[in-house]
Amino acid sequence: MDAVRPFIAAVSGVKNSGKTTFLEKLIPELKKRGCRAAVIKHDGHEFQPDTEGTDTFRLRQAGAYGTCIFSGSRWMAVKEQPDCGPEQLASLFPEADVILVEGMKKSSYPKFEIIRKENFRESVCDPETILALVTDTELKIAGIPSLGMEDIGKCADLLLKELEKYKKQKKI
Repeated sequence: MDAVRPFIAAVSGVKNSGKTTFLEKLIPELKKRGCRAAVIKHDGHEFQPDTEGTDTFRLRQAGAYGTCIFSGSRWMAVKEQPDCGPEQLASLFPEADVILVEGMKKSSYPKFEIIRKENFRESVCDPETILALVTDTELKIAGIPSLGMEDIGKCADLLLKELEKYKKQKKI
């Protein structure tokens, strides 16, 4: 029997739309409701995973294709691997009820699309994938809830409803 893929939802939008700020508010709300969330952040550019001068940085510079550092209560790994995506990384969080991916606006994951008037006023996601628009604009898309930037409780309600549908569908 195949392992069941964890429930993955995205928080998407253009650069500097407020995705991280939204997640900083949504995660405590989910936690308060007993939902354990993990976040996988997508970076459209190559990022620097370690700080110059640290041992793991030096070892990567020396040619290690992967490094891992751990202590008594946490760990961090960096691995050079092409074509890695949220499904592969989700296995790092088997205890999570939901995996939230920051970014991935072109993905098929159900998503909250963040739109702020300061930087963009149009949807960039496939409407078929949008759980809700989270916006401070007047933008409306037929059949898609449009919530304010502070409607975190309503966003959590929507996400938990999707999680329950997913569990029933997968018979979890």
